[in-house]
Amino acid sequence: MFLRLFDQMAAREGVTEQLKAQNQILWVQRMNNIRECAIEAGNSNLIYS
Repeated sequence: MFLRLFDQMAAREGVTEQLKAQNQILWVQRMNNIRECAIEAGNSNLIYS
């Protein structure tokens, strides 16, 4: 579930390998943000379901 959500969020945000090649710092920032959001969504789904 986490990986699917993570991939969907990354695609929606436009975080691609091209961004990684152009601006690595921005790519890392966005990937960290997406990871934290996916973890939070997964945890709240498990806890509150």
